[in-house]
Amino acid sequence: MRMASGNGLGQGLQQTLTLAWRTLLQIRRNPWELLDFSIQPILFLLLFLYVFGNAIAGSTDEYLRFMLPGIIVMNMVFVTVYVGHGLNTDLSKGVFDRFRSLPITRWSPLAGRILADMVKQAWSILLLFSLGFLLGFRLEAGIGGLLAMSGLLLVFALAFSWIMVWVGVIARDPEHVQLFGFTALFPVTFVSNVFVPTETMPEWLQVVVSANPVSQLSDASRGLLAGEAVMEPVVWSLLWALGLIVVFAPLALWSLDRRLAN
Repeated sequence: MRMASGNGLGQGLQQTLTLAWRTLLQIRRNPWELLDFSIQPILFLLLFLYVFGNAIAGSTDEYLRFMLPGIIVMNMVFVTVYVGHGLNTDLSKGVFDRFRSLPITRWSPLAGRILADMVKQAWSILLLFSLGFLLGFRLEAGIGGLLAMSGLLLVFALAFSWIMVWVGVIARDPEHVQLFGFTALFPVTFVSNVFVPTETMPEWLQVVVSANPVSQLSDASRGLLAGEAVMEPVVWSLLWALGLIVVFAPLALWSLDRRLAN
């Protein structure tokens, strides 16, 4: 990938912002993308709340307090699929071939795509929390807890997006990105404590669920909103985020170089 490597960090950041804005402008031409990651989580929230709420927690109010942070975490994971899908679309249409002729840093197109995803993630958090508030969810830790939870989710989303960047680079077409992404993410999100407490599961499954980063992030989010002591799940979530970046960011860049070189 023969993009300019002499640009400084400041120029690279400016190029990242420009490319992120380009990605966000695509929503205006394709508003269905916004609806995709807005309507699905709303449906999940309403269906699980009113179909399973009384059976699981005894009341919809209690279940909403437990489930809403988990639904926000689950949606955060699924939204990252759009990073890989959009990146693969650009690669398939030759957009990155045009980038190669421009004096931009090699990492700014990927970083711009991920930064645009952070804006979508923030929108999803705001949307789901606003709906939860209308349904009766109340902050016990105040606005500080909400901001802390949102910050933690965005950090994890930034890290998790690198997996989908890598998938977007190695997949043959955008359809395979979605097929792989959703097929892999469904067990990761459902074999967790997003919808039900870990202690209600068989003992052998509790071990798997407790080690799942989605469970750790859900526990951290619930605790931050409730004002509880959640140092352990917060630390584990940050360690998972760091590990994902260390592994998948270099892998994605290496795979992109190989794809563009062929």
